[in-house]
Amino acid sequence: MGQDCKTLFIVDDTPDNVRLLANLLSAHGYRIRKALDANFALKSIEQSPPDLILLDVNMPTMNGYEMCAQLKSNPDTQEIPIIFVSALDNVLDKVKAFNLGGADYITKPFQMEEVLARIEHQLLLLQQKHQLRAEIQERKRAEQSLEVSLRVVSHDLRNPVLGLSMVLNNYLKRADPNQTELSLPRQTLEQMARSCERQLALINSLVESQHWEQQGVPLVLRRLDLGTLVRDFAQEWSLGLGEQEVTLSLNLGENLPLFMGDANFIWRVLENLLANSLKYNPLPRSQPLNITITVTALDQTLTCRVTDNGVGVDLAIADRVFERYQRGDRDNNPLGLGLGLYVCKLIVEAHGGKIGLNTAVSKGAEIYFTLPLEKVPA
Repeated sequence: MGQDCKTLFIVDDTPDNVRLLANLLSAHGYRIRKALDANFALKSIEQSPPDLILLDVNMPTMNGYEMCAQLKSNPDTQEIPIIFVSALDNVLDKVKAFNLGGADYITKPFQMEEVLARIEHQLLLLQQKHQLRAEIQERKRAEQSLEVSLRVVSHDLRNPVLGLSMVLNNYLKRADPNQTELSLPRQTLEQMARSCERQLALINSLVESQHWEQQGVPLVLRRLDLGTLVRDFAQEWSLGLGEQEVTLSLNLGENLPLFMGDANFIWRVLENLLANSLKYNPLPRSQPLNITITVTALDQTLTCRVTDNGVGVDLAIADRVFERYQRGDRDNNPLGLGLGLYVCKLIVEAHGGKIGLNTAVSKGAEIYFTLPLEKVPA
């Protein structure tokens, strides 16, 4: 019958009724527990809840209605289906049973085929209820994962758009307002094209990165030179940063070893860290903003540091800056989702590295991340 050894609890003060039901139901593959007293049955059910209860109505000390009410008031037992089995055939008795939470009502004398059909029906409904609940929970988890992915991509998409916008606005401010046609250097157009390509890649990653937290960041690894990557990054952002009164300096170690990494994702980390400095140090400033990117290699580890001379990080939240939806508490903190550093953490850890905040700097902020060198092929 496929009951999978479901446990039924029979509660009836008449031993012959209990014996009859127990023998018939055991023969159909059910595990049977039984009690002649409602108080004993309550204690046993609370200690080890069965899959379904067959409950008589007329019993001494505590009747079936009272027992049902207690079971339904207990969160640990309230979902157990209760089928009343009673000689009472009055409509009001049946209505009372259903109002108290009974799942079904069988009138004595009963036909065994009917009892089996009603039990199987209630067990099937319970199974479907559990399946539906599990599906709802899974859908909620999927929706939460999708929400994170949407916010991650929309957040990261702002960075290349910001760089492109700064370049275009810079040229528009310098151009003659009466001039209808403008020409741009090839290098600038190439930078703009690369920025657009990254925007498209970010949009495409909306689908690919829906389950980062469950399945990991989808890295495409190849041998990379972090120094070259940082130089290309600085070159692309140079024009826009000048307009923002920002000086970007590079301090790159000599003969940096190659590492295995995903260039697009490492670029996203650099963009997020640079955008983070700009976001928390907006114009107008009391002094020009200086940002330095330092790359060093030591003990089979590459370390990249992004340091600025800005307002720094509130030490009260220093241990939480890499958490999801964590935003700074500075007065000049603009609206944001608090996902930039969280995304950086996911990417760096997917590469086998670590990311952290240096709280020992006397002024400004410094965020660093490491990348291991052990897996680089000879």
